[in-house]
Amino acid sequence: MIKENGICLTEEWDKVFPKDDGVEHKKVTFKNHFGISLAADMYCPKNVSGKLPAVAVSGPFGAVKEQSSGLYAQEMAKRGFVAIAFDPSFTGESGGTPRFVHSPDINVEDFQSAVDFLSNLDTVDREKISIIGICGWGGMAIQTACIDTRIKATVAVTMYDMSRIAGNGYFDSADSKEERVKARKAINAQRTLDFQKEELPLGGGVVDPLPEDAPDFVKQYYAYYKTPRGYHKRSLNSNGGWAKTAGTSLMNTRLFTYADEIENAVLIVLGEKAHSRYMGEDAFKLLKGDNKELYIVPNATHCDLYDGGEKKDKIPFDKIENFIRSNLK
Repeated sequence: MIKENGICLTEEWDKVFPKDDGVEHKKVTFKNHFGISLAADMYCPKNVSGKLPAVAVSGPFGAVKEQSSGLYAQEMAKRGFVAIAFDPSFTGESGGTPRFVHSPDINVEDFQSAVDFLSNLDTVDREKISIIGICGWGGMAIQTACIDTRIKATVAVTMYDMSRIAGNGYFDSADSKEERVKARKAINAQRTLDFQKEELPLGGGVVDPLPEDAPDFVKQYYAYYKTPRGYHKRSLNSNGGWAKTAGTSLMNTRLFTYADEIENAVLIVLGEKAHSRYMGEDAFKLLKGDNKELYIVPNATHCDLYDGGEKKDKIPFDKIENFIRSNLK
């Protein structure tokens, strides 16, 4: 273990994907404006000189940088980018207490601080910085693009709108005052109990054991997070999950308020068969301008875009790279 900026970092390679010998890798840290130290894996192409384009990657929501985001970052480095995959505040190797909580404003700040970090590297062209958000962090990426004009291209992959899930439930099945009041009462009762016990109990990650009648998308989550394919010991989704009261702020927040004012490029990548597809398509409708694009991956499910699926061929990296490069000019 090494210690930097007050947080401990694992030196060994402990990712769920193989290391590419054509890419240099090292651990880095940086602080956000809330004073929280963030841990990241930085991937750089070998034998390349001059200032390079850069990309910051995070997600899925409840995952760690050793999972999907690291895979994306390493691949982008192979393609000539300085790339970092970071753990959000309160999760993984990043700092912040209490643990296993989240907040949309802090998560946006996490992305912005990653841009701060990249902008100040000697090897990076600060006029050519992009971000990639996966799953719930796809929504956070678009929210960040609403405020950070330094970001020249934003890619949201297999996107979740976490504020919509928190307020309306899956597939908008709880989109009524009655259901929201019921949810508010439950989470506030839990907050009272947490204060009394001075602890934040976890709500549970991906369900385990998997019920036979579980929906297909839950089975897909299980196949990624609970098997050697994607399991990681620091991943919330692979283990105990978020704190039970972590969703308080998302229940009272809506993302994408100024999405129609994003001037820089945005690409939303969705799986044709993804249960989350409706959220990405609705988010795309909010965007304006001819530098916005919706790309549907044929036959792909939500989790196929985490690691490429069974054949590791579903992530459209060529599309992502070409979109980013074409909008860095």
